[in-house]
Amino acid sequence: MTSTNQDIEQLLWLCKSGNQRAQLEIYNRYNKAMYNTALRIVKDSYKAEDIMQESFLTGFTKLNTLEDTKMFGAWLKRIVINNSIGHYNKTMKQNEVPLDTVIYKVEDDGGIVEHEQTSEKVKQVLDTMKTLKPNYNVSLTLHLIEGYDYEEICEIMNISYANCRTLISRAKESLRKKLVLN
Repeated sequence: MTSTNQDIEQLLWLCKSGNQRAQLEIYNRYNKAMYNTALRIVKDSYKAEDIMQESFLTGFTKLNTLEDTKMFGAWLKRIVINNSIGHYNKTMKQNEVPLDTVIYKVEDDGGIVEHEQTSEKVKQVLDTMKTLKPNYNVSLTLHLIEGYDYEEICEIMNISYANCRTLISRAKESLRKKLVLN
């Protein structure tokens, strides 16, 4: 076990006992990645910050339900994603935000790393993804950037497996066509 993982496990143990310094340390280590995840879905920096903070509060209050402390980052990220998608779905039902203003998520480990976002090609792809239909944006982000498989995407987007495969296939084709035109 690496010292960082051990350190995180010790911090989480302290968090379970209500240690606010440990909670602040956990927050400081994960807040940027969780903020970026929320921002890519809701595309509103203020709402992304609210979702991130709400997710940390949920995480700290439900820390006793976490079975494997080594999975804390992924567990917290799932909370952020669920809260972000919940906000997205609520917003779409209320029609408060135009559909084309919704964007995607970036995973903090294994996804697009922040320094890679400066690459012109990456920027072009991400900018082009913004022009796709909202359900194409979300499905491609979950699949290509977040690394979710079809079953997980079906659960998140509440669609059938066949619909998911078709949606992602059409989204990829639409993205390809738009990238060729640019």
